[in-house]
Order: sequence, then structure tokens, then C-alpha cells
Amino acid sequence: MNPISNIWNHPKTSAAGVLIAVATIAGVLSQQGITLGNVGSGTVIALVSGLATALLGLLARDPVTSGVSSGNPTAKLGAWALIALLLQIPFVSGCSGKTVAQDIVNWTPALQSAVATLDSTAALLDPAAAPIFAAATSGFDAASNLLVAQAKAYLANPTAGVLAQLQAAVVAFQQQVNASLLQATRITNQNSQKLILNAINAVGTVVLAILALVQSVSSKIAVARMAAQSTIKLAEVRPYIDEDKAVATVARHYGEPVELARVQVGQAEQNIAQAGF
Repeated sequence: MNPISNIWNHPKTSAAGVLIAVATIAGVLSQQGITLGNVGSGTVIALVSGLATALLGLLARDPVTSGVSSGNPTAKLGAWALIALLLQIPFVSGCSGKTVAQDIVNWTPALQSAVATLDSTAALLDPAAAPIFAAATSGFDAASNLLVAQAKAYLANPTAGVLAQLQAAVVAFQQQVNASLLQATRITNQNSQKLILNAINAVGTVVLAILALVQSVSSKIAVARMAAQSTIKLAEVRPYIDEDKAVATVARHYGEPVELARVQVGQAEQNIAQAGF
């Protein structure tokens, strides 16, 4: 078919295709750290991506006159609009440093709450499991306090030097979480092991979310350095990560549907693993 006549005969579908391409390309550029400059508190790339997604949403909201079916053009546009929307993942979308810094700080109350809950778990364990649990999580309070302090420092002063300190803090904590997950597998009492894994997963979900945010504003060299410091890789502890718990935590934090949170968690974990963590 002649492409010119095709565009003329199907302007809405053609426009949607262009907008989807723009949103997709902008998302890839953003993940690679390409911003094309700043606009207000964000970047040019983030602005273009957001506008493309919004316009695509307007196209998809046109009235349906022939009923919704798999072959209905408007239904297809709605599906593509959802896909484009899913590309705008809050904690891996390459927003400005200030925006990401605020997002990191917003996660810190959940981190502190998870660590507090973890501390209270010891009283519920069988006598043989308690010492292993105490040894595995002994540094969590200090690591949590340091990460919260560094997050607030970066929000107040988002410079490369402060970011480097935040990078070191989140990687160190992530390694502690990974090590504790592996140590928890030594516990033979199934009830105690379940309690411990649940408590560690609550902390680990927040730490991974913060790591993904930090990764999104870090240079390739910095990410490579962070990954090199990660001796216990995500692949080693993945069997002990509670994905459903992580998804529920992210959905609750951002006030969004579970389906979207599941995409976010999966994308964040994929980016972290691909970076070498």
C-alpha cells in the first residue's frame, strides 16, 4: 500500500504510531542518560515523552461507535496507550536529579518502618534461629540510618560528590540484604525461616527501589563501579525474593494499580541485573 495514501486514509492510527515511537525513543534515551537539556524541574526528553503519552491517551479516548472488540481501532489504540504509559516508570524513568532525590527521600519512611519491624521479629523465632537472624541483620539499623541521611543530603545538595556517597551507601546496604537472605536459608525451622525471609524482603524491596532510583541518575562509569562492588549478585538471591510482596509495596507507595507496579518491579530488577548487580 502507498504509505502516503495509508496516512491519509488512517490519520488517527498513523498519528498514534508516531506518538508511540516518540514515547519509546524518549524512554530509551532517558535510560541512557541523554536529556537534551532541562525544562523547568525536568528534562527535555521527559517533557517530550510525557506529551507524546498524553496525546496518545487523548486519541485513545475518542468515542467507540462500533463496540469494543479485538479488531476495533479505538480498542487497539487504548492498548497501545497503556503500553506507552507503562514506559513512564516512576523509579526508572530518568527524571531530573532533584525529582529522583525527592523520590528517594519519600521511600525512607517505608525503609525505617521495615527495619523496625525486622528488629521486632527476633522475639518470634525459635531459639536456634534467633542467633543466626541477629548475626545476619546486625548492621541493618546503621545501614538504614546512613542511607536515610545520604538521601536527605542528596536532596539538599544534588551534586556529584554527594551522589557518590549515596551510591556507596545503597550498594553497601543492598549487599547486606543479599547476604542476610542467603544466611536465612541456613535456618531449618520453616516457620522461623518464613518470618525472617518476610522481614528481610520488606527491607530489601525498599533498598532495591532506592538502588533503581540512584542508578537512573548515575553515569555509566558510576554504575559500573557500583556493580563491581556488588559481590553477591541479584541472581543468587532471586529465589528468596518475594515478588508479590515487592509489587504490593510499590503499588501502595505510588498509589497505583498492582499491574503497573508489577511492570515497574520487573523492569527495575531487569535494569539492575543487566547493570551487573
